[in-house]
Amino acid sequence: MSGQSESLIIIPTFNEAENITKLLPHLLGLEEKVDVLVVDDGSPDGTADEVKKLQGENPDRIHLIEREGKLGLGTAYVTGFYFALDKGYEYVCEMDADFSHDPDDVPRLIREVKEGRCDLAIGSRYANGISIINWPLTRLILSYSANVYARFITGLPVQDTTAGFKCISRKVLEKIDLKKIRSNGYSFQIEVHFRAFRAGFRLKETSIIFRERTEGVSKMSKKIVFEAVWMVWVLKLRSIFGVL
Repeated sequence: MSGQSESLIIIPTFNEAENITKLLPHLLGLEEKVDVLVVDDGSPDGTADEVKKLQGENPDRIHLIEREGKLGLGTAYVTGFYFALDKGYEYVCEMDADFSHDPDDVPRLIREVKEGRCDLAIGSRYANGISIINWPLTRLILSYSANVYARFITGLPVQDTTAGFKCISRKVLEKIDLKKIRSNGYSFQIEVHFRAFRAGFRLKETSIIFRERTEGVSKMSKKIVFEAVWMVWVLKLRSIFGVL
């Protein structure tokens, strides 16, 4: 692996210039050595340029894929998964760029998988009550209800089905067919969990504290919510008919 870390963190970005300049140095300074891949969707605020500046100081640990325009969260992660498999990483993490996911929690998630306690470790907002700071009540109710709905339809044995903070073993990505993933919004997270679960892998939730972003703008939209509503039924029906 040419001296690279065993672990890669994939971070999709769109207009995260302020956050990314703080996040990447923090991640590179963790006790658990990690490499980082930023997948940027043509951010007009110069996010990719900021990554390149940091990349110049750490060319072996910071990687960048630039895409033209907003192609979506799901395709960004799938692009990152292919990169991780191609480069030989054993542990592949997902996280947001906006510090809603505490970078200091990354080593805990990686250790859960590395030490064999699970194949997919989920940084969960709902594993120990509700661990969310600075969300309006309406969004909290929507998120919690969506997770109850998704669990009921899919049978997933996790509280936080839509969690976007996780560590995945390489063998999971090798087993599930990445070409068949259809979700592109937050339902992408449900689909990854569901495909891993149906393939027989062990999922485990680790409680985290989720903080609403302080910089930048949330990417949540009605389209993303509607996609999640119908996608759980698509996954359920496909699994019943053996065409997942």
